[in-house]
Amino acid sequence: METFIIKALQLILALSILVLIHEFGHYFFSRVFKVRVEKFYMFFHPWFKLAKYMPKNKGKKWYFFCKNDSEAQEKAKLEELNATGDAEATWRDTEYGIGWLPLGGYCKISGMIDESMDKEQMALPPKPWEFRSKPAFQRLMIMVGGVLFNFLLAIVIYAGIVYAYGEKYVPFKNAYAGMIFSDYAHNVGFEDGDIPLKADGKEIDSFENLSKVLMAKSVTVLRNQTDTVNIALPADFLLEADNEYEKTKIQFMTYRVPVVVKQVQPRMGAEDAGMQGGDRILSVAGVATPGYDVFKPELEKNAGKSVEIRYIREGKEMASNVEIDENGKIGIMLSSPIEIYDVVVNHYNIFQSIPRGISMGWNTVSTYVSSLKYVFTSKEGAQSLGGFGTLGSIFPEKWDWLEFWNTTAFFSLILAVMNILPIPALDGGHVLFLLWEIVTRRKPSDKFLENAQIVGMMLLFGLLLYANANDIYRFFIK
Repeated sequence: METFIIKALQLILALSILVLIHEFGHYFFSRVFKVRVEKFYMFFHPWFKLAKYMPKNKGKKWYFFCKNDSEAQEKAKLEELNATGDAEATWRDTEYGIGWLPLGGYCKISGMIDESMDKEQMALPPKPWEFRSKPAFQRLMIMVGGVLFNFLLAIVIYAGIVYAYGEKYVPFKNAYAGMIFSDYAHNVGFEDGDIPLKADGKEIDSFENLSKVLMAKSVTVLRNQTDTVNIALPADFLLEADNEYEKTKIQFMTYRVPVVVKQVQPRMGAEDAGMQGGDRILSVAGVATPGYDVFKPELEKNAGKSVEIRYIREGKEMASNVEIDENGKIGIMLSSPIEIYDVVVNHYNIFQSIPRGISMGWNTVSTYVSSLKYVFTSKEGAQSLGGFGTLGSIFPEKWDWLEFWNTTAFFSLILAVMNILPIPALDGGHVLFLLWEIVTRRKPSDKFLENAQIVGMMLLFGLLLYANANDIYRFFIK
């Protein structure tokens, strides 16, 4: 339960930040081009609102835990605003607020056909401060503002991370024990212990290049520390690797962790046999254990027995007979890969962190866009769609600010990409119609836009139901 709460709080905080920034992008360009924004809300507010601020009120401006206005009240307020408003819109024309349902937010722009479907306003003659009265290019900038701000937010987060923490990683060449691979990777030719060197002839040195491996036609690896081997990959390798992960939660490729003792536990087999922190275990009962992936099964196989364990201490090979308990344990804590392998830390100053943030953002977007084709071209890709449960599961079980900001930056880019898709009701749908208008110099009719908005909302609602139904099936039924 505690894990669920931590993940849920991280998801809510991340979505709050992302939606606020996205809607602020629309608000920002609306203000630049002097378009009136009637409402700017973080979170939705069915039935009531936590707070609202109305700067143009002559009397009371702040309201807390207030009911939503009726349609008649909303209409009266808008008529009063239109009657007393200036020819150019200002920030004071906007009602700012916070709802209670943390599933999004919105920016209601005057004279625009959106999810509010305000047909009465659209039936009136256009006002100079309305969205529909502005040139097509200005309307285009207002619509891409949300996507642009989400992309900028991800860049800022990535730049901040590398500036504050640097980039710490183990280069593949420093991982002398190589990698361990999933069953599907074994089937296409990878072997445990392989060290990736190149993807399609281009050098790769860290997990940041993992997408290049997954989408490559061939990968070059170092095998047995001596042989260079080329592995040809099938065209659907990325999709099949993703499908395997969905089923097994086993990554396509991870570092093989050598068995290096960090410390021994008292009154257990390792201590009784004289083993010490820093010992690197080589074999159990005559079976070589180059990594924990082999070491653990060998201990379990010999549970309840006393077997010979060979290890290296300060460059000298040694052996001890060690008692393995009935649970397959000898009483040791293991060192992590970062404690074993030589780590590289890239440090960035404020000027270097910005281009690095841009590079990280662009690499993430390009990888995500490349993987999207599988969602729309295959049954397995569609089944991989997930809703709020999938999003929440990505966050760590314990609160970690570095992981939180990394995940938030990733979600910000996902939100940007999904919103720019040319689907009516999304920003991308509005952009598509505006580009048509700019090219043909013919504006789609309001009736057409209204119908497109309805169709788009139905598609999005269906997609939302499908994605969350996938979560229910994966988490509770399957």
